[in-house]
Amino acid sequence: MSCVTGLTCINCGVGVPAPDSAGVCPHCDDPFSVLDVQYDLNRVARTMTRVAITARPANHWRYAELLPIDGDDNAFRWPVGWTPLLSADRLAVWVGVQALRLKDDGRNPTGSFKDRASSVGVLHALQGGATRVACASTGNAASSLAGFAAMAGIPATIFVPQKAPDPKIAQLLIYGADVRRVRGSYAQAYDMCSTLCEREGWYNRNCAINPYLVEGKKTCGLELAEQFSDDRVPDWVAVSVGDGCTIAGIGRGLQQMRALGWISRMPRLLGVQAAHVRPVMEAFVSGALPDPSSCGATMADSIDVPVPRNWRKAVREVKASEGAFIGVTDEEIGAAMRATGSLAGVFAEPAAAAAVAGVRAAVESGVIDSGADVVAVITGNGLKDIRGAMQVAGSPRDVEPMA
Repeated sequence: MSCVTGLTCINCGVGVPAPDSAGVCPHCDDPFSVLDVQYDLNRVARTMTRVAITARPANHWRYAELLPIDGDDNAFRWPVGWTPLLSADRLAVWVGVQALRLKDDGRNPTGSFKDRASSVGVLHALQGGATRVACASTGNAASSLAGFAAMAGIPATIFVPQKAPDPKIAQLLIYGADVRRVRGSYAQAYDMCSTLCEREGWYNRNCAINPYLVEGKKTCGLELAEQFSDDRVPDWVAVSVGDGCTIAGIGRGLQQMRALGWISRMPRLLGVQAAHVRPVMEAFVSGALPDPSSCGATMADSIDVPVPRNWRKAVREVKASEGAFIGVTDEEIGAAMRATGSLAGVFAEPAAAAAVAGVRAAVESGVIDSGADVVAVITGNGLKDIRGAMQVAGSPRDVEPMA
């Protein structure tokens, strides 16, 4: 069913052998030379038609021709994707645009956008004969991997940094994962995971250097293109950015759907980073990553990534869309969490609310016109980080019971 033709290096463009899971270009002396999965779009167009799609289940497996996996009747019933695109008129007024819609991926099975990647990764692992899957994560990727590994019946080992939020840790343990909390940073957890995957032969789910996982994230872009009526393709799609995989995947999906004729034009991408952790934003301007020691910290743990391994794909997709990057402070993120909840009824975790904060900041700085039609991708449910939510939500009013 898949129409994959091969893999190429994003840095040198040379075709490379398909890795079992994670892998970078063997020709480039560069740890950020990640790989792209290539497809025969003419072959895709013959079977992934509008008529055919309408008869398929309302999940992201409906785009199987554009995924690097074989058909699987059991796995294709796993619930993931096809999340709603919600109009948010009152929130549009708050951010300052003509129209705002929210793609609410917090409604995925484990509560985050990362379910798109993990579901594809777990199925790819099963079809490749893997006996264990592993990843390092600040929380959401870990939760989604553990959840889909439980659905598939394959063991999962998860490495999380010391500061990973408790609700995310709880999910991992409930799903039965082998959870290893590293007394250190995300970078240290990532290095430990990579070392053990290579030594033990585990399937490495780490999205930044596993090209198949980004293809799962791409399904959000494919869905958006299908959900837009052709006269409602937005001017902008705003996405929070950590490693760079999410915005890279969404951009790739939209570009492929444009090539297939599903949309007539490409929306511009707005990449949103935390003001003090913005290496991809800086690379967008300079062409190179800054020293990671220049990064500070942010309450948005899901995008607190000083060393983004997929920065090249992110920069490529934003530039191809004639888009932009912007940074937002924790105060702006907190305000966006409150506004997204009270004005649109969507509970967004800090990294998800960053996309909304970014739209407002982009309007204020003149990057986005006030007459624009914008979509913001809500990448995670606020229940993922109750501690962060309580910091910005305020306290309840205590009252005496009525006599």
